[in-house]
Amino acid sequence: GAMSVDSIADLSDNTSKLLEALQLSHPHELDPRRSLGKKKTLSLNPITWQVPRIVDRCCKHIETHGLQTVGIFRVGSSKKRVQQLREEFDQGLDVFLDEHQSVHDVAALLKEFLRDMPDSLIPRELYAAFLSTASMEGPAQLTALQLLLFLLPPCHSDTLHRLLRFLSKVARHAESSRGPDGQEIPGNKMTVSNLATIFGPNILQKEKPGEKDAGAMNFEDSAAIILVLQRLIEHYQTLFMVSPEMQCHVLRRLFQTDPDVIDYLLRRK
Repeated sequence: GAMSVDSIADLSDNTSKLLEALQLSHPHELDPRRSLGKKKTLSLNPITWQVPRIVDRCCKHIETHGLQTVGIFRVGSSKKRVQQLREEFDQGLDVFLDEHQSVHDVAALLKEFLRDMPDSLIPRELYAAFLSTASMEGPAQLTALQLLLFLLPPCHSDTLHRLLRFLSKVARHAESSRGPDGQEIPGNKMTVSNLATIFGPNILQKEKPGEKDAGAMNFEDSAAIILVLQRLIEHYQTLFMVSPEMQCHVLRRLFQTDPDVIDYLLRRK
């Protein structure tokens, strides 16, 4: 049911932007049988997920093999093996990460990819806006963060959502626990705060890697980056959902300004 590239190109530039901004939900979320009378919200994510293969495969590998690895993302890796994996992905090879790869190597590869993106996962023009939410509290802070997330290009939005879902899962395994027969399952020690400290500077970047003063960051910015990423990890499920009220508001507005877009939406439903 996804719209073809050709049909989007046939629309005016303004309409194309509106469709891109809406990022329609997956068809199965519109199935009334799923809600069973409950009031459900629709996700922000488009029908076709735009997540780089390297990000998804690194996340899946760690979710499968590394959730109980103590100090993941902090323990050193093999630079040679990480460089080899990086080159294979760069060449477009279909790289499979299995139990033979070191979890620490895959973790380092994921951090490097995020750090070295030409445009950071949260675009640099939104850097100051995201940091400004650090001084807010409660519902106002979450509302501001959600509105900022709505501004992300689809690829950035999808990739950030995948990463936050992954980081949330890692954090849920931070503490040690007991198995069914009483044996201790070690925690990975990577709390939300620890993960935000490690990933924050890779996701929220003021300057491009290698640019002058790219590594320099004052204490206030550093603390704000960590706090913002903590909130994103803790509340990612809520932040990436569009309420029914907002959907209705957008559709009513579009009906007045761009009725042709409504036609496309109805066809897709």
